[in-house]
This record gives sequence, C-alpha cells and structure tokens, in this order.
Amino acid sequence: MRLKLIVAYDGRPFRGWQSQAGGKTIQDFLESAFAKICGERVAVHGAGRTDAGVHALAQCAHAEVPARKLDWLVALNGNLPREIRVMRCTKARADFHARFSARGKIYAYRIWNAPVLPPFDFGRAWHLGSKLDFGVMKNAAAQFCGTHDFAAFAANRGHPPKTTVRTIHALDARQRGSLITLTFSGDGFLYKMVRLMTGALVRVARGQENPGWISELLAGRGKCSFAAPADGLCLQRVIY
Repeated sequence: MRLKLIVAYDGRPFRGWQSQAGGKTIQDFLESAFAKICGERVAVHGAGRTDAGVHALAQCAHAEVPARKLDWLVALNGNLPREIRVMRCTKARADFHARFSARGKIYAYRIWNAPVLPPFDFGRAWHLGSKLDFGVMKNAAAQFCGTHDFAAFAANRGHPPKTTVRTIHALDARQRGSLITLTFSGDGFLYKMVRLMTGALVRVARGQENPGWISELLAGRGKCSFAAPADGLCLQRVIY
C-alpha cells in the first residue's frame, strides 16, 4: 500500500530533508518512525529537498508500507519529534510519486524589516534592521516571472542539474507593517534558488545594486552570490 504524507516541520533543529551520514534529517526521522511501526525499513520519498534550517507547512512524501488496518497518522506522529508532524496521511495511487508527479512548488520567504525582531519570529524570518525600499523590491521582483535560465541563482550541490531553465509563474511581494513576505510559485527550483533570488532583491532594495542588475544576471552576465539565510524560507505547498 502506498501512502501519501503531508508533512510540516520546524527546520531549525534538523540538517535538512535529505537523508545523510550522521542522520538528524527529516527523512531519517520519518523512516525511523516507519521502522518502529512496521518492524522493517521503509523508504520515504520527498517532493524535494529543503536545506538545513528551512521550514515546511506542506512538504509531500510517499512511502510503500504493508497493508494493514492502522491509524497511520496517529502512529507516525507518536514516533516523531514534536518539531515534525504528519498533517495528513492518505492512501495514494500505485503510480503516485511525491517527486516525479509534482507539477510545481510554492515557497514563501519572510523578512522582518524593523530595528527589533519579535521573539516569536526568531528563526522564522530574516531580520533586517535597516529600512528597505519595498516599492523598488516589488518592481524588481517582476523580472523573475516567466521562463528563464536561472544559472546565476543556483548554488553548486556537487552534481549539476540537467538544465537550469525554470519557470516562475508568480512572485508576489507584500508588506504588512514590518513584515515583508515574498511568495514564489514555479514549476521547480534549483539548489538555493529562492534564497539567492531573495538576496538579490534585498541588495536592490538597499540600493546596493540597480534593478537592471537582475535582468543582467538572468541574461547570463554574472552570478548572484548573496543568499538569504535559511531561517525565513518555508515550503508552503507542492502542486500536483
């Protein structure tokens, strides 16, 4: 039986999604929970890799488990640390794949733009005390929409992707008081792509670069090396 999981997590205590030597990743904890329940190793496949410190409201994953009458939601959450929660657990089609069936993802990045960061936003927003020009940021963000080669906004993971061309369907920039939220909707994202795009927008909003610099990078003239920290990034939804 194939299960589809919707998983939320506070990414701060973990080393990201992808299983690795030394453990302490979201995938490791989920596979450990399944092993305790099933008495055997169960591979968990995620829709994508989130980096260390990155959060998720609705990461999607699937797992092949023995068919049995069991409340999988209760059983899994009873064997997971409190920072990881399976929000929904349903039976999936046999051909469903969390990664390869996905058609896109939505990420949100939160920036707290004020001298003092409220304590309940610690680890969940990038604190920037100096004033940003939100109007400039919002206008510059429109340059990312559409299909582009995002090589200038990708970090090296050790093995290059087949292509660095991606489509950003929408980039919504909103400000409410001191909180700036950037919401990215696209067909896929390269390693650290959202954090590098956010970093570029902050440089423009600070007046450190002119808005046309983003178009130059998208045209292959240069590379962005200023990545926003992981704290403010959250995977909001995987689209199927």
